[in-house]
Amino acid sequence: MSWDLIGHGWAADLLAEHIAKQQLRHAYLITGPQGIGRRTLSLRLAQAVNCLRPPAPGQPCQACSSCRQIERMQHPDLSIVHSEPPSIEIKIDQIRMLQRTLALSPYQANYRVALLLDFEEARENAANALLKTLEEPASRVILVLTAESIERLPPTIVSRCEHLRLRPVPVEQLSQSLQSQHHIDPDVARKLAHISAGRPGYAIELEQDKQRLDQRITWLDDHYRLLGENRVERFAYAETAAKDKESLRALLPIWASLWRDVALQATGASVPLTNIDRQAEITTLAERFGLHVAMSVIQLLEHTNELIDQYVNARLAAEVLMLDLPRR
Repeated sequence: MSWDLIGHGWAADLLAEHIAKQQLRHAYLITGPQGIGRRTLSLRLAQAVNCLRPPAPGQPCQACSSCRQIERMQHPDLSIVHSEPPSIEIKIDQIRMLQRTLALSPYQANYRVALLLDFEEARENAANALLKTLEEPASRVILVLTAESIERLPPTIVSRCEHLRLRPVPVEQLSQSLQSQHHIDPDVARKLAHISAGRPGYAIELEQDKQRLDQRITWLDDHYRLLGENRVERFAYAETAAKDKESLRALLPIWASLWRDVALQATGASVPLTNIDRQAEITTLAERFGLHVAMSVIQLLEHTNELIDQYVNARLAAEVLMLDLPRR
């Protein structure tokens, strides 16, 4: 498979062609949902332009010292920029430091590659600071930005990049690839392909971290129970959940995925369900609430996550959510 990726062959082929024809862009923007493979594709690009023994133009060997260093994100000519805890933002000082690094000639590679992860988290002044680098790129420098969608980025950033939008891999294709490339049991691979909603990176993370799978089950059990609880029980849950904001931010998309399945079930769509291990629960909710309520709950959950990202009091946001959730 092209560049040893699960899916996204068209993107790998396009980038390989740019390299082979010496038509590399100075900046690429790779978008798609978390776990879709944005970072992996970015690292493959860095490997392909700096491979010491490419088997063909635009193809990384993934075995030479340069490819191995880039895979570990430890290459001297690879710069990684991302939000640094406890902050959830990319700051202007990080961009300025990057600009000083990119002004230097590559230390040992053909190109300096800067990978800016989740650039929607950049502060406005940080994004504005990057514009100068995008407008006047140094020679032998490639910038790769990743984000969930272009809608969350300034248009001035988007317009200066070659945009590649990655989409979920078909469930059956992902299942087969998990079996053949990662030697995962067929039943487990099928379950992971569904739960990840076609996102290869997320599927692999779940397989490697069984606690995340167990946590998902706990959160879904909690949610179904809360639909039948009174306000006191719901507020008690909100108080506990809000104590760990990052956990709460991870919980809400899991609940939203269940209601997307409810919406699909209510419409009779033939699209594969994400939570295939909750089929009975999904059927019950679809029969009880229908499409309109399911869509309203999805919007409610997404809005709550946005509020938390905007530094709204997490407990208050969770309590409002509990008030608005439907009741079985």
